Amino acid sequence: MSALRQRMIVAMAMHGFSARTHESYLAAVRGLAKYTRRSPDTLKSADLKRYFEYLVRERQLAPASVRLAYNGIRFFYLQVLAWPAVDLEVTLPKRAQRIPELLTRAEVAAILAACGDRRYRTMLSLCYGAGLRLSEVLTLRVADIDGERKLLRIAQGKGAKDRLVVLSPSLLEALRAYWRLYRPREWLFPSRGGTPLSPTGLQKAFTEAKRRAGVSKVGGLHGLRHAYATHQLAAGLGVERLQRLMGHASIHTTLRDLHWLPSASEGERDLLAKLEVADG
Repeated sequence: MSALRQRMIVAMAMHGFSARTHESYLAAVRGLAKYTRRSPDTLKSADLKRYFEYLVRERQLAPASVRLAYNGIRFFYLQVLAWPAVDLEVTLPKRAQRIPELLTRAEVAAILAACGDRRYRTMLSLCYGAGLRLSEVLTLRVADIDGERKLLRIAQGKGAKDRLVVLSPSLLEALRAYWRLYRPREWLFPSRGGTPLSPTGLQKAFTEAKRRAGVSKVGGLHGLRHAYATHQLAAGLGVERLQRLMGHASIHTTLRDLHWLPSASEGERDLLAKLEVADG
């Protein structure tokens, strides 16, 4: 399996997949091999079909997890083993169409204020104030901050694309205050070992801050990015501009993230300035 694994890594690199996609797709093929107890290059379409029936019926995985496994395994057979087609006749579970419980400005302010750790509060402020993904916050470098032009460079975000996002005055000042306190050198939020922090710490900090703030709405850390998108739309920001700021390849993804807000008004851009966040 090691030779096949290496071939798959090379194929994913040639397609420009992110590190997270590498991990997910490799895990999908490992799961298939573990279930069948055979090397994946010896399997037939019927074996693959049985595996996905197992994931859906016995393991009862969420639709998103099944689709991720499907995409990873399909990539392996098409791009690594050069199958002419992958037609498994598998009916994948439909994605649940749920409207996320949007955080209001007051709730975002309460969550940030309830986060007692300055480092984590700065990271959560980036998730909301710049609409960043968790992985993007964790891999920020000090050099990515352009204070003079008030821009933040997101290197190799989702889809292996770089982009620039605007740093509002409030967010830029929060970053400067954080830097004066911690003086990071390379990574903006380093671990004790000098590498980027793992996602677990920030996720736990968000969950705890949300609990302390008394916010009971369902949703994880990604809710701050949803709130950024919707609040910017309400402030009058154009959808196409928001698409570029969020790093979406398709405008349909941007539209799916947004709520319809009939009270949208023009002119508001600095989201953090609208919050009363404790500076402690």
